[in-house]
Amino acid sequence: MCGIALIVGNDADPALFRRMLESLTPRGDVQEELPEELRTIGGGPATGLLAGTQRLRIVDRDRAVQPWVSPDEAWVLCYNGEVFNYRELRAELGAAGRELRSESDTEVVLEAFLEWGEAAVGKLRGEFAFAIVERATGRVFLARDPLGVKPLYWSRRGGRIHIASEVKALVPVGARVTEVPPGHHGWATPVTGPRLAPYVDLLRLGEDQVPIEDPDEAAKLVRAALQDSIRIRVDTDLTVGVVLSGGLDSSLTLLQVREMHPDCVAFTVGAPGSPDLDYAKRLTRDLGVHHEVVELRPRDIRMGEIREAIRMGELSEYGDIINAVVSVPLFRRVHETGVKVVLTGDGSDELFGGYPMYHEVGPAAARRLFLHKIRNLCRTELQRVDRTSMGQGVEARVPFLDLALVELAMRMPLSLKMRNGKEKWIVREAFADILPDYIRQRPKNPMSYSSGLHERARLYKARFARAHHAFGYGLLEPLRRDFDHVLMKCDNDLDAAIRESAVRQDYTLMEHARDFAGALRWFTGGRAPY
Repeated sequence: MCGIALIVGNDADPALFRRMLESLTPRGDVQEELPEELRTIGGGPATGLLAGTQRLRIVDRDRAVQPWVSPDEAWVLCYNGEVFNYRELRAELGAAGRELRSESDTEVVLEAFLEWGEAAVGKLRGEFAFAIVERATGRVFLARDPLGVKPLYWSRRGGRIHIASEVKALVPVGARVTEVPPGHHGWATPVTGPRLAPYVDLLRLGEDQVPIEDPDEAAKLVRAALQDSIRIRVDTDLTVGVVLSGGLDSSLTLLQVREMHPDCVAFTVGAPGSPDLDYAKRLTRDLGVHHEVVELRPRDIRMGEIREAIRMGELSEYGDIINAVVSVPLFRRVHETGVKVVLTGDGSDELFGGYPMYHEVGPAAARRLFLHKIRNLCRTELQRVDRTSMGQGVEARVPFLDLALVELAMRMPLSLKMRNGKEKWIVREAFADILPDYIRQRPKNPMSYSSGLHERARLYKARFARAHHAFGYGLLEPLRRDFDHVLMKCDNDLDAAIRESAVRQDYTLMEHARDFAGALRWFTGGRAPY
């Protein structure tokens, strides 16, 4: 995976481009730029196209140089991500008569586009975001993966379009920043667009497919889909890490990775004596998997750590920032060990009913809540994972959010997701024969609560907005109240919560004061065992 940066339009500013590209330095281990002789568009000035990447070398590490240029030099690709079915597509392209020069998925993306046009995006199975520039016209084709695992943003100023993997790269442009939505693609020029359309509609997932109501059938399908999703994500000659909380989803991921790719290692962050560490240590000991533990104490979290999580994460909700505070040291340890690829258990709660709200409303309302959460993962959980991992040169892959598994989950009724008092019942059932009982029966805990560090970070919440604003991230969107908090106050009425969030974006001073007092009481009341 990579960080990409482009400026398209006459008289593009080389100094601005360097700032953009250098801000993405942590996302890769080599910086690559388009050669000077290819920086013209439509026969115009010599700086009509500036493009570069910070490339994290994983697939065909020596030859997958970016920006990737077509043999006739007519097209330029800047690409961030992994296409996991690239070998199958490569064979299909070869059969169609296309000659390929590498073994990389990067080349496959451009060749697929040249062979099949916009329809190529629907053939890509992976986690990706890319920009393809037609040098003769200056047109740019933008595309982002179905769930928005990989980020893509754009900004326009002075008759030029600026494109990048992160908001921080576009802040120096000084204009409004806009996100390319997940599952969208389309064309832009330096002065118009992008005109984007969905090739996957996340708000209609499973709508026209036959429901799956038989528990045995559902369990078999879930098992097969998740195993296949993990299998294609561990297809590498590198050591694979697993972010392990000791909960159901990450433990299940580790169990499967260990079988499919024995060269693996687990990583856990938590406070000494916290539930996460206890469960994770027991599981890795039972499996014989090497375990890297990052121990944090509440006193280790100060405003400096909060500010770094805000800077790196670019997140716009308080709860995601708090979780990022915990993720930053975790992925720092991953990077220090030399591991480049990790798998996480993110996304399972949003698919299989891991939160109480889904079970407190009727089936129709629950379905809307599921789809709303899935559609917004790109700016919450997935953004946290991308920034805190890639911000330290680590590629995080999310097998629960393979589109086939997401569509499968949305064909299942609530009765398969909550049963006998257990959330994500169908997942537990699908893997009942391999899950240790102590994992299968473990109750769900939010990430930073179970790591024992949430209350400490809460002490600084009133200062989050100032830091967020100082980094210029308001060019995309301001820091907002946690939508789940608003939703709970609105009795899980989605429409009411959306209206309430639009009326008042941030917490009031009184709400911040109450939150601070609650966190302080937690510490002074002797409830901080870590």
